[in-house]
Amino acid sequence: MESRAASITAWAAIVVHLAVGVGYAFSGLLAPPWGVALLWAIWLLLLAAAVTLRRTRPFWTPAAPLVAAVLWFVVLTLGERLLGWTA
Repeated sequence: MESRAASITAWAAIVVHLAVGVGYAFSGLLAPPWGVALLWAIWLLLLAAAVTLRRTRPFWTPAAPLVAAVLWFVVLTLGERLLGWTA
């Protein structure tokens, strides 16, 4: 049986992942449509990973929003510097 702390941690991480999705939603202000599509594909894969981790290894679930936030920042930064994405 899953501990209460593990359950709370996992659900909180999924809520944080949804909040990180807001940043992804505003990516269209900087990235071209194909870049936004790539970012959303990454976000959705990480959401699926978070849901899977919630069931199997709940204390690892916070890794999903952390990875999502870092990848969002890296993709937009590299897109701006290397591909000329501008607002």
